[in-house]
Order: sequence, then structure tokens, then C-alpha cells
Amino acid sequence: MKAAAGKSQALRSALIDIVAPIAVYYVARALGATVWVALLAGGGVPALGVLAGLLRGRRPDSMGILVLAALAVSAAASVVNGSPRVLLARDGLTTGAWACYMYLSLLAARPATFVVSRPLLERRRVFDAATRRWVRPAAVSWDDLWTRVPRFRRIWRVCTVIWGSAILADAVVRIAMAATLPIGVIPALGGALWPVTFIVLQVATNIYFARSGFWRILRDGDSDDGADGGADGGPSTGLAPLAEQGT
Repeated sequence: MKAAAGKSQALRSALIDIVAPIAVYYVARALGATVWVALLAGGGVPALGVLAGLLRGRRPDSMGILVLAALAVSAAASVVNGSPRVLLARDGLTTGAWACYMYLSLLAARPATFVVSRPLLERRRVFDAATRRWVRPAAVSWDDLWTRVPRFRRIWRVCTVIWGSAILADAVVRIAMAATLPIGVIPALGGALWPVTFIVLQVATNIYFARSGFWRILRDGDSDDGADGGADGGPSTGLAPLAEQGT
């Protein structure tokens, strides 16, 4: 139930934060709105979603705060600069802030990727590359693994660096597009970049998890630091799925 609710929330967020702003921009332009008005209208969609949540008494999350801050900063900078291109760089500012958050979380008790992934992966079946079967993980909490297994801690810190670096690269590309490409194509290309970044991150993360022994740690509840090669029961020849779709 929790997994289904999480997927539903992720889909709703994607529609509000990615698809809706692009659609609103192009519809507004087709109706004769100026670039400024169309960009502000499109950017206002996720901001309205955040404000609606606040009015319902929902606690604001980090992403919502970043969306509002990026819209406010980019709108103010556009007025001062006199160019709508600063508004087009809004998504780059948001992803850049997320990259900074990833890096700063390395100084916290648990890095960001650990915190985000735990509700999705802890206690769920994992893929055993040796037997090519889904197996139940060891009855050990992630807190216990974090305390006892140095490799487990290292995996999550490296994973956080991977995500932070990829998201930072995404931000640089978005800002470069906003500065150089024709204004009319930037919103569509920016929307297309989201799934590209996500797929690249999923591939990189799964390869790293397979080669680092992450799945074996979840399966066995310990770390055999002497078996660095072929992390999950032998040399990795492909991706290990993140978790079984069904419990």
C-alpha cells in the first residue's frame, strides 16, 4: 500500500512539476500571450501546488520550498536583467540547489540517498545475481547495517556523490540551454531532459549497487570486505533491479 501510494504521489508530482508547466507555456503562447506571461504562467503551476498544500495544512517539503524560491529568484532577476532567459533558467537553479543539498547531506548523520531510498527498499525482496531469483533480505534494520558495516556506509556516501554530480550536470545543461538556445524550444527540451537524467542515474546507480556488494549486504545482513570482485555472488554482467515490484 505504501509503495503504491508513493508511486501515485511521484506521478502526481511529475505531472504538476514537469508536464503541466510545459503545456501551460505552449498553450499560452498559442493563445497570443507574451513569452514573459507564458513563462510566469507555466512556472506558477508547481508554485500553486505548493501553496495549495500549505493552505490545506500540509507541512512544506524541501522540494516545494525550492520551487517557490527558484521561481521568486528567477522572476526578480528577469525583471532586473530585462530578459526572459533568466526565467528559463529556473529549473537549472532548482536542480543546482538539489545538488548542493545532496553534497551537504554528506555531513549529516545519514546522506540524502539513504533517507530517500530507505522507505522504498528496506525490508523488500532483493535480486540475487548468483541464483537469478528474488530473495528476502536479512532481518536486519538499515540502522543496524549503518552502525556495523563500513561498506554499507561507504556505498550510500558514494551513491549520494553520484546523484549530486549527475544533478549538478543536469543543472549546468539547463542553464546553458536557457542562455543559448531559441526561447521557444527550451521548455520542451528542458522537459525531455528530466527522463534522460533519471534514466542515466538509474543505470549508474544499479551498476554501482551491483558492483559494490550492496544487494549481498541486504541479503546476508553483513559485509564480506574480502570479496570485492564480483560484488553480488560473482562478476556483475548487468543491472540488478532496485527492488521487486511486488512484496
